Amino acid sequence: MDAMALRGVSEETSAASAVAALHEAHYRDLVRLAALLLDDVGASEEVVQDAFVSLQVGWGRLRRVEAADAWLRTAVLNGARSRMRRRQSAARHPAPAPGTAPSAEAGAMEAREHDRVLAALALLPERQREALVLRFYLDLSEAEMADAMVVSRGSIKTHVHRGLAALETMLEDQR
Repeated sequence: MDAMALRGVSEETSAASAVAALHEAHYRDLVRLAALLLDDVGASEEVVQDAFVSLQVGWGRLRRVEAADAWLRTAVLNGARSRMRRRQSAARHPAPAPGTAPSAEAGAMEAREHDRVLAALALLPERQREALVLRFYLDLSEAEMADAMVVSRGSIKTHVHRGLAALETMLEDQR
């Protein structure tokens, strides 16, 4: 709907009728826009409907009624981008297939192994233990570890290397 037609929507006209007029004028084009980005008509229709619902709910906060169509385009673009990011994230981190969950025995074995590692970690010298915890449990970079432990990056490398070697030896001896 162009600005001239929107100006014809009087103050007394409800937000619902204004949004309905915008829906009639722009729905197909907005779905087409989203579909070009998402390559999924169903998801595109959902994104467009979400944009129209947001417009209806926030109609009173709209600064310029004549900019409603531009606001809708932006909302649809943002919604489509959000869907694409979720898809990409889901593709990078797929859920395990049904029926492929580890058995109770496998879970018990993992817990046992975890306990073995923690017990061996507790036997390490304090600096090596701190370095391994910061690196592998908190996933800190060498620079962040050096700041936390107030040592040089070279010392961090030494503590991690020696700690891993000692852990490996202890865990092999326990088998």
